[in-house]
Amino acid sequence: MTDSIDRSVAAELVAVLVAVTAGEPRVLTIESGCALPAGPFEVAHRSLQSGLREWVEAQTHHPIGYMEQLYTFADRDRSDEGGARVISVCYLGLTRESGAPGVAPDSWQPWYRYFPWEDMRGGAPAIIESLIVPRLQAWAGQGADAAQRDARRQRVAMTFGRDGAVWNEDMVLQRYELMFEAGLVPEADRHGHGGARAARVPGQAMRHDHRRILATGIARLRAKIKYRPVVFELMPPEFTLLQLQLAVEALAGRGLHKQNFRRLIEQQELVEETGAMAAGAAGRPAKLFRFRRDVLLERAISGSKLPLARQA
Repeated sequence: MTDSIDRSVAAELVAVLVAVTAGEPRVLTIESGCALPAGPFEVAHRSLQSGLREWVEAQTHHPIGYMEQLYTFADRDRSDEGGARVISVCYLGLTRESGAPGVAPDSWQPWYRYFPWEDMRGGAPAIIESLIVPRLQAWAGQGADAAQRDARRQRVAMTFGRDGAVWNEDMVLQRYELMFEAGLVPEADRHGHGGARAARVPGQAMRHDHRRILATGIARLRAKIKYRPVVFELMPPEFTLLQLQLAVEALAGRGLHKQNFRRLIEQQELVEETGAMAAGAAGRPAKLFRFRRDVLLERAISGSKLPLARQA
């Protein structure tokens, strides 16, 4: 009996590997952007992390730097082609894009390709008001009774910042799962939640539940940059304060107040000047900075909050 159960369960390792390039958050993918790097956990792997590193490097030819466990997905309806139940152990990794030999040119994809409604840097995307909210409201109105209809409307308001609620950039997963439940994303078809094709919202679908896993990774990183200086993992050794701000804005999906951002960075003593200069806007020189060495040494045991001061 036990052997039968063991054979019916498969464990896989999935990587959400993030970089910020030219001010845009990007994620490492396979299959022309349709899946995240993944592979089975095997007996020969020394550990989960080492197994994941081997799979990512074999599939993408890209080394992994910083990594932490993200989440374990073990829903009952997750199964492979053979019918075995699949448990996915997922990791979040931060790195910088490299020109490593063998890396496919389309491996790195902008994460807003998958979640276009999450990019608030230039204001709320038009698709929220023109497509997403009306379709979610229509779905809410189809509830079985008044209580369910009210509960659905409250979820729409809370997740999309309506009716007095404030947009919370950390609720990436909740917004995706709400649209999944309403049948507005193609992945819902696989679980019997799919709606009419005309009701779909923009956003690249992914194989299996990899877009759900990616949403979980984005939410974790957005929350984490508020209290830990992990963004340094995505920066070159030397950078301008503008480059640092653009990287944080790219991850958070919204604009930040320039002077407040710089004031708080200086107050928290996260960076130090290198003494060198780089060409800035309109050719004006800009100071180059680096993260202070003691910040790098202490990052694993102390939390420093990177300020997400809202745009004025």
